[in-house]
Amino acid sequence: MPSVVGLLEQHELAARRRVDGLREEADRVQAELAAAEQEWQEWVIARRRVGTVLAPGDGNTVGQEAAPGPQDADTCSAPGQAAKSKSQVPVWREGLAWSVLSVDYQRIVQALTDRARLGQGPLTCQEMAAAFGMDVVPTRVEALRSKAKRLVARGWLAERQPGRFTPAAGVAGPAGGS
Repeated sequence: MPSVVGLLEQHELAARRRVDGLREEADRVQAELAAAEQEWQEWVIARRRVGTVLAPGDGNTVGQEAAPGPQDADTCSAPGQAAKSKSQVPVWREGLAWSVLSVDYQRIVQALTDRARLGQGPLTCQEMAAAFGMDVVPTRVEALRSKAKRLVARGWLAERQPGRFTPAAGVAGPAGGS
């Protein structure tokens, strides 16, 4: 008859191997997700640039794309703008007002610029969710992460360490006009 301790050790070993295997798989999936998101953002940028170059008009399309109002992002009706993304995050440039961002995006940028102004370090999405009074659950954290990544891709935020966000160089508070 096998010993109880021996059986427990076997089950513990099997469970540990399963955990190790799942961790390796999760790491692989996270790395693959990060690469896929990066590729996706590059395609979005490429499509926008080609759309800007090929857009018919009076040559004023660069200004229109760079500073749409929040209400304009979902209601583009001009024929040349019909194929544009519904994103509410324009590419950041010097002097671009925060009012072009939706309230959710403004809240993220505001929290990070406040921390930077106080000399505090970057924030993770879990920390942002807690700071915003949200439940720190995967759906909320992932929604914040998606928004933060979009802000990084558009130049509003920087991600110098994976998952840790700060304002990008030159992005100031709303009183600063950028």
